[in-house]
Amino acid sequence: MTKMIISPSKYIQGPGELSKLSEYSGRLGKHAFIIADEFVTGLVGKTIEDSYAGKETSYTMEKFDGECSKQEIERLRTACKAAEADVVVGIGGGKTLDTAKAIGYFNEIPVIVAPTIASTDAPTSALSVIYKENGEFDEYLMLPFNPTFVITDTKIITSAPARLIVSGMGDALATYFEARATKRANKTAMAGGHVTEAAVALAKLCYDTLIAEGLKAKLAAKNHLVTESVEKIIEANTYLSGIGFESGGLAAAYAIHNGLTVLEETHHMYHGEKVAFGTLVQLILEDAPEEEIEVVVSFCLSIGLPVTLADLGVKEINEEKLRKAAELSCAEGGTIYNMPFEITPELVYAAIVTADSVGRYYKEKLG
Repeated sequence: MTKMIISPSKYIQGPGELSKLSEYSGRLGKHAFIIADEFVTGLVGKTIEDSYAGKETSYTMEKFDGECSKQEIERLRTACKAAEADVVVGIGGGKTLDTAKAIGYFNEIPVIVAPTIASTDAPTSALSVIYKENGEFDEYLMLPFNPTFVITDTKIITSAPARLIVSGMGDALATYFEARATKRANKTAMAGGHVTEAAVALAKLCYDTLIAEGLKAKLAAKNHLVTESVEKIIEANTYLSGIGFESGGLAAAYAIHNGLTVLEETHHMYHGEKVAFGTLVQLILEDAPEEEIEVVVSFCLSIGLPVTLADLGVKEINEEKLRKAAELSCAEGGTIYNMPFEITPELVYAAIVTADSVGRYYKEKLG
């Protein structure tokens, strides 16, 4: 039985690290093709300009339109070739980074990703999540390599709204439970092999860090401060969750997230916020102990993650729509089949509705 764990070649974290971008890209190539959306370009443009000033390395900056779609990937990879770039850099949120990884794959050049938010575990993975232009989930693009470098500038990350780092905690919350389920089922992880003990240990450390440091980190992030708890949560959201999900395995929580994308009411919610609710649904599916569910729900309530459908924007329960979400969650070849028991759309529908009831119960109980 082949076991496997994969990761970026180098993970770098600390305040001010983006100012060293020319140094990092210069280790991989002479001309960097850098993508960022309009907002991020305004945020980091001067930092990048200063980093490359007077250096032998050069760069081309191109605007990312905001959706990691097949059309946008094709547009940008063509522009990257035209610039004769030998390294691609993505700066921004998960969709920007996933787009950069896809460009690197298709153009066969090294990839640097620099998250400006800690809202997902996308940065470290050999995976791009492709969406349709209307925002619905399309497919996973499995990549042969992880990003070469991941540069996590904690000063920039804490300048973002605290809701984003909280969303990252929602994304990271699923990591341990999905890795645990995948290992119990003896299924292979996205890394290409069975789950290693190291991957499960990192996933568990991710969960333990969230519970111990999450609330403190949120309170510091609200004031845009870099504290030790913030550093730990950024590492958990980005590195521990990234290695944990990819080499530990995905299961129901992510599949539920994908199913929820068919509900228009949820489109304003961040990825990690939907994953957090998906985690609760997974715990209901596997009939987790009440004590474990209460810890998870209490954590979510303490930092402001959704635990009910209403929290996600679904104010009225529509059985037909929820059944469609359950069916998409059970799409052929989906990660939900890493659960250690038989899965059907009917079971998923029941778990979604029950998770909503459980969330409402604890909101009343815990005030």
